Amino acid sequence: MDFSWPQSHIDFKQDLIAFAQKELNDNLIERDAKGEFSRENWLKCAEFGIQGLSVTSAYGGHDEKVDLPKAMLAMEGFGYGCNDNGLALALNAQMWTVQLPIAEFGSEELKTSILTKLVNGSKIACHALTEPEAGSDIYSMAARAEKVEGGYLLNASKRLITFAPIADIALVFAITNPKMGKWGITAFLVETNSEGVTASPVRDKMGMRTVPIGELDFKDCFVPEENRLGAEGAGFSIMNHSLEYDKACILASQLGAMERQLEDTVSFVKKRNQFGQSIGKFQSVANRIADMKLRLETARLLLYKVAWLKDQGENALMESAMLKLHLGESFVQSSLDAIRSRGGNGFLTEFEVERDLRDSIGGILYAGTSDIQRNIISRLLGL
Repeated sequence: MDFSWPQSHIDFKQDLIAFAQKELNDNLIERDAKGEFSRENWLKCAEFGIQGLSVTSAYGGHDEKVDLPKAMLAMEGFGYGCNDNGLALALNAQMWTVQLPIAEFGSEELKTSILTKLVNGSKIACHALTEPEAGSDIYSMAARAEKVEGGYLLNASKRLITFAPIADIALVFAITNPKMGKWGITAFLVETNSEGVTASPVRDKMGMRTVPIGELDFKDCFVPEENRLGAEGAGFSIMNHSLEYDKACILASQLGAMERQLEDTVSFVKKRNQFGQSIGKFQSVANRIADMKLRLETARLLLYKVAWLKDQGENALMESAMLKLHLGESFVQSSLDAIRSRGGNGFLTEFEVERDLRDSIGGILYAGTSDIQRNIISRLLGL
């Protein structure tokens, strides 16, 4: 097995790291405390070409064909260079759960009218799937879209939606045929300034504070038929198709953050002296560092395997579930180890260590909780 990368991919990753370190980390403590999303940084990312990683060159992307390993490696670099985990989540959420489905299932009209604006940063989109009573059990959704002349009447309440309070466009999943179960789910692209759409204020949360999260309500909202994404009943397939990519690339940014976290922690324990020697010489500290390194490298292997499988057109349901479970849990534990290794300073906001722990908790919840990933793995093993 060849673990090498094309030099062009490595160069792009390094350029992205340098860009992120220079342009995206200013005033992060203040922005995190206030829960502020930086539209300026979003546009900088679009200008650099980050949003184009999930789209072909025909619609403003990088290459004639989406290069998933390149995109995954780039977003790993983004997580390393950008300390703003919320921005990383926001970028990946739009790229893989909205842009990719439009590129794969949308009409030419939707691609030219919507996709290009998402890539250039002039529009922001959200993926509206979760509901008050439909989270892990997403097929119990209450959202309904009734066929009417020229389109559909959409009634739905969606919650815990990244970008909901400020999104221009929402990819909404609703049931068009209740008798068909999961095959009765259909996807729609809805402009949030449409009549009948209400967005909540930004919700306060434990971590990922720089990306707005909230609710979207749709009451008798008319959606033109041309804004349906794919065929009626294709929502289940669209959802599963994008979520495998989503898990790989959202977690790629977390992997980059874990690498930065490890390097910073090693540097600290080498310099910090107690009892006449660096604290890295104490076995309890050194063991924590070794565990951080082990988690990083095992997660990297799983991530690269998922990216390779999807690039080969293969199913990666088992591998993506293992990746989501292992990397999500690893980031939490390594964030705890980074704080423990710094003692009291790790608990203080000004040292920018505790923020990673708060942000890491989201990784065991969004895109399928750790418990759900265990369920998927066990079922695929025949249990």
